[in-house]
Amino acid sequence: RFPATRLSFVLSLRSGGEAERQRACERLVALYWKPLYKYVRIKWNRSSEDAQDLVQGFFAVALERETLAAFDPSRASLRTFLRLLVDRYASNQRKAACRKKRGGDAVALDFEAAERELARVASSSPDPEELLRREWVRALFGDCVARLREELHGAGRELQLRVFEAMNLEDADARPSYRELAERLGVTETKVTNDLSAARRRFRVIVLETLREVTASEEEFRAEARAVLGVDP
Repeated sequence: RFPATRLSFVLSLRSGGEAERQRACERLVALYWKPLYKYVRIKWNRSSEDAQDLVQGFFAVALERETLAAFDPSRASLRTFLRLLVDRYASNQRKAACRKKRGGDAVALDFEAAERELARVASSSPDPEELLRREWVRALFGDCVARLREELHGAGRELQLRVFEAMNLEDADARPSYRELAERLGVTETKVTNDLSAARRRFRVIVLETLREVTASEEEFRAEARAVLGVDP
């Protein structure tokens, strides 16, 4: 079942209270900064330093209520809207205008990690828009895995978490069979399969809840669910 409709963080940015807007800002940055950074590096052929300045400067502008008020969910997805905004920002801002002082009130973003990830795909000359889409899914799943870990840790379901990580996060070549994992953990194969099913179901719910949060219309939510999970509502 799909989670019930709740206030998108896009709407929170425009009309919520101060605390709600702050939380929405943090969620927007957390889920979109790295995909947009990599997009800027490839599409605009910017150096790492210039791309850092541009992305930080872009978010300083994009998080203004007046900027986001232009978003029309009937015309484009939030991801497409942000891509068009960053393209416009990159083309209109000179390097000196884009440069923002690092530190202080600047958002702390791990650009070095983003560079390491980008190095693994840049040699294949990816299409910038396809790169943005893939990196958005990567960021989404990373955020949802972190939420699942926190939830299972808090509930004392460490075994369930270990099963999920072994079967979903390890490289395919290193992934154990159900029997091997059961022997490693000292449980039955049935316990492994049951815990894996439960963790995967909860992960799917978390993904759908997050998609609800980061989309601004039912149509966009359903389109993203189909694209990310292959779910056809």
